[in-house]
Amino acid sequence: MKNYYVYIMSSKSGTLYVGMTNNVKRRAYQHKNHLIKGFTQKYSINRLLYVEIFSDPLSAIGREKQIKKWRREKKIELIDSENPAWKDLSEDWYEEDSSK
Repeated sequence: MKNYYVYIMSSKSGTLYVGMTNNVKRRAYQHKNHLIKGFTQKYSINRLLYVEIFSDPLSAIGREKQIKKWRREKKIELIDSENPAWKDLSEDWYEEDSSK
């Protein structure tokens, strides 16, 4: 079964970005390493703060569009409801194995 993810990422200064993907680990890596040209690269969007999982791509797309229309304050409330410390949820996904 394939999953689809709606996610919110931010820069250190708090600029928010809402996106949708079928591979959140790969997409977070792309954002962190500035591999996607455009808004996220320009504003150094590199911290994964919120994720929702869907089994249906149309549901994920609909949710992404819904969140994108929200005012900043409502997006912040959503992040705070699940991640009040604004911890980067992907911070330890890409650590190198130091024993190699």
